[in-house]
Amino acid sequence: MTKRTPTRQHRNARGVPAPVADNLPATAEPLPGPMPAVRLYRAADLSALPFATTGDLAPLPGLPGQERAREAIGLGAAIGAQGFNIFAIGRSGARIGGSVRALLEETAKGRPPPPDWVYVNCFAAPHRPRALSLPAGRGPALQASLAGMIEELRAALPAMFEGEDYQRRRSAIETSLHGQAEEAFSALAEKASADGMAIVRTPMGFAVAPAKDGKVVPPEEFSTWPETQQKETRGRIERIEKELEQTLRAIPRFERQRREAIRELDRETAKFVIDEAVSEAAAPFADLPEVTAHLEAVRADLVENVQLFIGEQGEGAEALPTGLRAGSPLDRYAVNVLVTRNGAPAGAPVVEELHPTLANLVGRIEHLPVQGALVTNFRMIRAGALHRANGGTIVIDVRALLTEPFSWEALKRALTRGEIVIEDPARFMGLAQTVSLEPDAIPFDAKVVLVGDRMLYYLLAAYDPDLARHFKIVADFDDEAVRSPESEAMLARVIATLAREQGARALSREAVARAIEHAARLAGDSERLTLLVEDLRDLVTEAGHWAGAAGRAVTGREDIDRAIAEQRRRLERPVLLTRDSILRGVALIDTAGERVGQVNGLSVLDLGGLAFGRPTRITARVRPGSGRILDIEREVELGGPIHSKGVMILSGFLAGRYAQAGGMSLQASLVFEQSYGGVEGDSASAAELLTLLSALSGLPMRQDLAITGSVNQHGDIQPIGGVNEKIEGFFEICAARGLTGTQGVIIPLSNVQHLMLRAEVVEACAAGRFAVYAVGGIDEAARLLMGREPGTRGVDGRFPYGSINGRVEATLARFAAVQRGKARKGVEEEE
Repeated sequence: MTKRTPTRQHRNARGVPAPVADNLPATAEPLPGPMPAVRLYRAADLSALPFATTGDLAPLPGLPGQERAREAIGLGAAIGAQGFNIFAIGRSGARIGGSVRALLEETAKGRPPPPDWVYVNCFAAPHRPRALSLPAGRGPALQASLAGMIEELRAALPAMFEGEDYQRRRSAIETSLHGQAEEAFSALAEKASADGMAIVRTPMGFAVAPAKDGKVVPPEEFSTWPETQQKETRGRIERIEKELEQTLRAIPRFERQRREAIRELDRETAKFVIDEAVSEAAAPFADLPEVTAHLEAVRADLVENVQLFIGEQGEGAEALPTGLRAGSPLDRYAVNVLVTRNGAPAGAPVVEELHPTLANLVGRIEHLPVQGALVTNFRMIRAGALHRANGGTIVIDVRALLTEPFSWEALKRALTRGEIVIEDPARFMGLAQTVSLEPDAIPFDAKVVLVGDRMLYYLLAAYDPDLARHFKIVADFDDEAVRSPESEAMLARVIATLAREQGARALSREAVARAIEHAARLAGDSERLTLLVEDLRDLVTEAGHWAGAAGRAVTGREDIDRAIAEQRRRLERPVLLTRDSILRGVALIDTAGERVGQVNGLSVLDLGGLAFGRPTRITARVRPGSGRILDIEREVELGGPIHSKGVMILSGFLAGRYAQAGGMSLQASLVFEQSYGGVEGDSASAAELLTLLSALSGLPMRQDLAITGSVNQHGDIQPIGGVNEKIEGFFEICAARGLTGTQGVIIPLSNVQHLMLRAEVVEACAAGRFAVYAVGGIDEAARLLMGREPGTRGVDGRFPYGSINGRVEATLARFAAVQRGKARKGVEEEE
């Protein structure tokens, strides 16, 4: 039991008794010792994998270390039922799309190739082009067959119609029908002449007039005729005019008969050539009923429109380049090959769409300006990514998909309806549209794989109920693997594979070990290894460059070290500015001495891929009050909710330990000094609690130590993130000012497993010039920082006299007495 020694008390300006520091007992137990250097960095163990360089290691394809994700993708690829599409998720920036695609391509090799799809003209409704399905690779053959048929007909049909047989038969038809009209007109003329009339041609047509001696009687002479003769003549004129009218009406009928006879002759003449040409073109496709039916429609239309081959086609169409004649009459017989597997690798397609706009996804209909108008036809229908992936797999980055208007909904419509409909974005936006086509929808049967970070998946799952309907398989990629000799050997083979893929130099055994150790640093855990191979690929490539610059044939450990250092150096301008502001005294950070109510906290900044630690001064002031701890960061809206929660926990700790008999009469303020941005996270809550304990106890805290960790209401110090960066951030400031051997960082005991410190920090700790302390509770941290025994309650329910907790409780008791005195004085004044 500690002996109590009477001490003098001084009163401050408010009359509150304040303890003095003389005659106080020092800590009764030795302070926690620094961690040994061996626990600050875990070296790789490759003893189970014999090799000299990565050239001796077999490659490791596929998805190493991703068994769960690989099984999920395999299951999704194997189930053909509707809705079993795949959503592959991983850490943002992991770029897992390439890994997913590589696995899908392996699976796709054993699947049958999908059919070709072509668009052809619908002769009954030209605005509704028909979609035809052909076995894989036969679409271009149909296109070439019909193109060859048209070219043959363009040469054969004009020659047939210029032949002597055709010309003779046409002349006979024209002579026959023309003779019928002439005979009818001649008969009428003879009849009129017999009646003393003549049929004359005028600018207005034909007319009937009286004749005498074969000549038309002038009107002056006709007027001299007797009235009876004039009347009789008019009667004959009217009768002949009626017959003339009937004869003239028969002439167009004769002309129609002539045209029909000629057209029938044209059909009969062309049919032989067309039948032969179409039959020849259709022979390779006799096993395809849809193609055969279309060729029959082509045959019928060719016979009906044979004049397209022997008449004028118009200057507007011929003026356009070949293949772009949107108004060319012969386009109607062409074939638009939308998608084909002709010349493609064996198996089903795996398509990755990097820019999933609506047009790139479901296809589009192009238009050409012709004489001031936009024209199109079925030959200008273009395939989208869904068409190219039909029958296989399509991989889409979900972030890119969601940022494109209409694309996400269009994809869901294709999955719901099981067909691809080419949609015009102008229709959705209500913009004016030109006349366009309505092509047949194409059945859609492909596996859709979305790739994105986890947050996007969770947001979609929460706000879009269609996600669970269409994407029943989730492939969640692990960011890390448990570190073991087996996983280190696996990662060594991955590094060897990356070096081969990048064409980089082979890595020595020591270089591979250093890369594996860096993988643990990237994971932020000495017992884990990152599986984000993109970072390792960059490291291997850059290290190979530095090896080549040094004239080494094999990448060594020093090249890996330099690549890591150069990667940091390229981004460390903010680090240098922060460090410079501290060293110049602009940002006030002490690394020596002692201060009451002040401690060095540690934070991590993550800017553009670089995470670095920065020390921050945290201070506290206390006085009698209503029991409120004022978080200045929260009051000015710079503190985030997690930080505010951490400060509120401090109230629970203080009340639970020191004010069990009643409320706390404390008014305290906490602040991150010289903090001009947002503060978030609870990793400084332990430091904030210690500043309060220092301010309440009147005991100064060491400024050559910094602390990080969160605290709960029971005083347990909990783990935090970025522990390596935080230690290194304080170390850099201390090293720049000169290491004294007393400087160090206090971290949560549960963060020891995460330590993978830089070599210069480990070396300084091994030499006793710097230290890392691990503590499990706030009392241990208080002993290190204040050099006093925290103290525990004795049998009498009191903390030991002069202990940290005893001084804190005594101060709070004095604050309570002050508040009670104020309350009594207020009551007396009222009376």
